[in-house]
Amino acid sequence: MGLKQYKPNTPGQRGMSVSDFADITKSAPEKTLLEPLKRRGGRNNRGIITARHRGGGSKRRYRIIDFKRNDRDEIPAKVVGIEYDPNRSARIALLHYADGIKRYILAPLGLDVGMHIMAGQKVEPEIGNCMPLESIPLGMKVHNIELNPGQGGKIARSAGMGATLMAKEGDRAVLLMPSGELRTTQLKCRATLGTIGNIEHSLIKVGKAGKSRHMGRRPHVRGSAMNPVDHPMGGGEG
Repeated sequence: MGLKQYKPNTPGQRGMSVSDFADITKSAPEKTLLEPLKRRGGRNNRGIITARHRGGGSKRRYRIIDFKRNDRDEIPAKVVGIEYDPNRSARIALLHYADGIKRYILAPLGLDVGMHIMAGQKVEPEIGNCMPLESIPLGMKVHNIELNPGQGGKIARSAGMGATLMAKEGDRAVLLMPSGELRTTQLKCRATLGTIGNIEHSLIKVGKAGKSRHMGRRPHVRGSAMNPVDHPMGGGEG
């Protein structure tokens, strides 16, 4: 896992860097875990733009990720491959369960092909295992943390993210967020051990405008560069 820089044959390549994808072991996605992904261009159900600067971009399909893992308790799973997911910054891992079921999960740092992981109430506190916060030892890094029991992981799901379990007080767990904020959640909520992989994602430099368009980001215009009729900060008078 690292960054790759090109010889600057063009101006756009001079500052550009990309992931070397050294951690990817499987290129083709699992067909049974794919869904169509409709592109909305930042528009709501009435066709009005509610999120600016979105649209276009490369066509992609959604990978169905298991954020809950509550129906797979005590069933061992083997890691078959680490894959690239165009819909998120984190890598995803394909699991083959002992009963034949296949699932995608977010791939934590240190998870390799051939490893066996498990979910449950009293499983070993090892990387990739999923369990309630009440069963996790203090001081451990966790990701994909639920806000409400059974809801599925909501916190610390992007590349390089991980929260630290600081304390257990009554029926609440105290978590140190990646931002430095302290938050509490119920001890019944589940989390996965470890930190999300692809930690160098934040160091990637896009390099050129065309690459932003491939990612579905349209040009961003500053409000101060507009006319007064178009934006509260437009015009420059006063």
